[in-house]
Amino acid sequence: MLYQLYETQRALLAPFSEFASASSKLYNHPLSPFTHTPMAQRISASFDLMHRLAKDYEKPEFGIQSVQMGGTHGAEVAVQEQVTLDKPFCRLLRFKRFSDNPKVLAAMKDQPVVLVVAPLSGHHATLLRDTVKSLLQDHKVYITDWTDARMVPLQHGAFHLDDYVAYVQEFIDHIGPEVNVISVCQPTVPVLAAISLNASRGGTMPRTMTMMGGPTWR
Repeated sequence: MLYQLYETQRALLAPFSEFASASSKLYNHPLSPFTHTPMAQRISASFDLMHRLAKDYEKPEFGIQSVQMGGTHGAEVAVQEQVTLDKPFCRLLRFKRFSDNPKVLAAMKDQPVVLVVAPLSGHHATLLRDTVKSLLQDHKVYITDWTDARMVPLQHGAFHLDDYVAYVQEFIDHIGPEVNVISVCQPTVPVLAAISLNASRGGTMPRTMTMMGGPTWR
């Protein structure tokens, strides 16, 4: 029901979003006479803000084709985005690095494995593109690419906190005990729960757990 309301709202606001975009350009285009009127910049900015609030944002690509290795190697290696697990609500992505330099390959083989658990809170995992690219210099990198829930067929059921925790547990089990887990913002709680449950049940335990910018509790 919530997603139906969201789609209805988005459809109703679409014409206003396009109108706001056109109006913003009317007040900032160098050939428009309205550009030279008083308060033109502020009017344009106001319309642009209205457009951004009402527009529908498409999911961008990670677009990481290559990365510069860190350390003493400094070689540029190719990167291929691979889907290692495909679940209804999430894809586990791996950014596989390739090189024809034997020394670089040997160095990459011994580098640590990182699982980045991206937020499931209204924006896409590609927001962490720069984080992934930086980690790829010295790590084997996996990331959770969450699916927009409104795109998941109803036959797959709901997605609650316990499902979130189960997904993280499955991803850790799939990668293995050599994984280092980094949770960014919102997923710190389900990641902590998943690793705690694994510890209590004798499941796969990561080498390290890093929680970045998560909610605090007392």
